[in-house]
Amino acid sequence: MNEWLPDRLGPGWQARTLALPDDAEGPLVATLVRREPTAVREPGDPAPHRRAVLHVHGFNDYFFQTHVAEQWEAHGYDFYALDLRKCGRSIRPWQTPHYVTDLSAYAEELTTAARIVRDELGHDTLVVHAHSTGGLTASLWAHSMRGTGVVDALVLNSPWFDHKPHWFRRMVETQVLETLGSIDPMRVVSHGPSAYSRSLHVAHGGEWEYDLTLKPPDGFPRRAGWVRAARHGHARLSRGLAIVVPVLVCSAQRSGPNTPDNPDLHRSDTVLDVRQIAIRAHLLGPDVTYVAIPDGIHDLALSARPAREEYFEVVFSWLEGHGQLAESPHAGPMAAGTNGQSPWQSVGSEG
Repeated sequence: MNEWLPDRLGPGWQARTLALPDDAEGPLVATLVRREPTAVREPGDPAPHRRAVLHVHGFNDYFFQTHVAEQWEAHGYDFYALDLRKCGRSIRPWQTPHYVTDLSAYAEELTTAARIVRDELGHDTLVVHAHSTGGLTASLWAHSMRGTGVVDALVLNSPWFDHKPHWFRRMVETQVLETLGSIDPMRVVSHGPSAYSRSLHVAHGGEWEYDLTLKPPDGFPRRAGWVRAARHGHARLSRGLAIVVPVLVCSAQRSGPNTPDNPDLHRSDTVLDVRQIAIRAHLLGPDVTYVAIPDGIHDLALSARPAREEYFEVVFSWLEGHGQLAESPHAGPMAAGTNGQSPWQSVGSEG
C-alpha cells in the first residue's frame, strides 16, 4: 500500500491507499491523493516546493476540486488531499459511508498523511485546508498535535462548529442523541433532499462535475452515533482549544434556508449558521483570523466565480502575511517534537 497509482481524476493524478486498523465493520483504509510529480527525484532530494497543503473534505464529500489544487500550486504549495475512512475513494462495500462514533478516529489517517508529506516526501511546512465537518475534525486534531511541529497553519472553509437549530432545540436534540447514539448508534436520524448539494452538480444546472455515487445529491444518511460524535466534538470546542499555529476561518457572509425556493441559494450558506462560525472561531487558539466572504456558499471554493476568487485571495494573502509560512531554505523532515519525542506518536485521543 506504499505505491502511488493512477487516480480516478485521470492523467496527472495519483492516489495512495493508507491501511488503517480494523473497526467493527472490518478492514479500513484512507486515500491520499496528489498531483503526479513532473520530475524524477532521487531519495533525499528536496521537494519541488518546500511548502505543502493537505486538503480535508467534509461530510458527503470527497476530493474532486482540481481547481483548488491549481490555486495552491500556483502559490507555491504542493497539493495533497485526503479521502478519510469510509469516504469517497476509501468507501468499501461492507462499510457504512462516513460513519464513525468518535471524530478522534480520523487522527490515524491525518497523522499518517502528515508523516508521508513531511518525512517521506520532504516538505517542511504543512498547511491543513479543511471544509465543514473536516474543519471541526482538523481543529481537534491540530489541538491534539500542539507542540509537535507537525502542522504550521490551518485554513478552515466553513467549519462546522455547532448544530444549526435554535439553542433550545439544540439542547433537546443533543440530550436525545446522547442516549440514542449509545443504545442505537446506527439509527438514521436525518436524511432528505438538499437543495444546496443538488444545485452544485452540472446535471442539475450547477458548475461542477463529480461522482454522484461518492457525493450523492441528497447526501448519505446521518446516523445517531455519527451525530453524537459530532456533538461531542462541538462540546470539546466550546470549552476552548489551544491550537498554537495561526488559523484562518472563513465563512459565507450570511445563511439561509436549504430549499429550492431560496432566492439566495447560490449566494449564502444554507447548511450552517455563519454566526456560529464567527462566534466560535476565537475558541480555537490565540492566533485566529475570521473573514466572511460576500456571496459565498457553504463550500466557499465552489461558490460562483467572484466569491470563490475572493476566498482564494483572502487565503493566500493571509498565508503570505505570516512570515513563518514564507519560502525559506529546505530544512528536511521533522525528526522530533518539542519534547524530544517523535511527533507522530499523538493520535488525537485527548478531549
